[in-house]
Amino acid sequence: MELTISIIYGSARNERQGIKAARFLERQLKRRKIKVHFVDPLELPLPFLDKMYKEYEPGTAPENMEKLADWFREADAFLVVTAEYNHSVPPALKNLLDHFQKEYFFKPSAIASYSTGHFGGVRAAVHLRAILGELGMPSISSMLPFPGVGNLFDKNLISRSEIVDKSANSFLDELLWYAEGLKEKRKTGVPF
Repeated sequence: MELTISIIYGSARNERQGIKAARFLERQLKRRKIKVHFVDPLELPLPFLDKMYKEYEPGTAPENMEKLADWFREADAFLVVTAEYNHSVPPALKNLLDHFQKEYFFKPSAIASYSTGHFGGVRAAVHLRAILGELGMPSISSMLPFPGVGNLFDKNLISRSEIVDKSANSFLDELLWYAEGLKEKRKTGVPF
């Protein structure tokens, strides 16, 4: 089954290290012949939330917002890669997510988190799970933390750990299982 996954990366910092984990996951999905839309708040910045996408008249939303809405409508699932800022998600990620709503409905999400510390951003991932559920894209049960993210990959984004490779494969297997299942179910309609 052909699938499209939107990877939503949440950091807008200058020297961000989590981009390595996000690009690693993108590569893993592409190896599986999955179409990927890579959403980076530095490449597709949105204003601070004033109006949601749905509040614009058709054709009047800012260009980046329109592009993201198209990608999100096309997506069969979302892989959200978050840093941990003060035990929660980065503001760029929350702002990006909040601009949309129905584009997410009845599509699964998966959470990969990272930090420079030993916990790999799991405290942010727990917060993010509630946010994603409220937005209509419930997250799969597995989460993928990347502790010490700055040292996990070489310059070619090859993992330095067999555990990372094994965990990432299992994580992506689960996400794709849900993506295929819900894609089929959406063909017969949605609850609302």
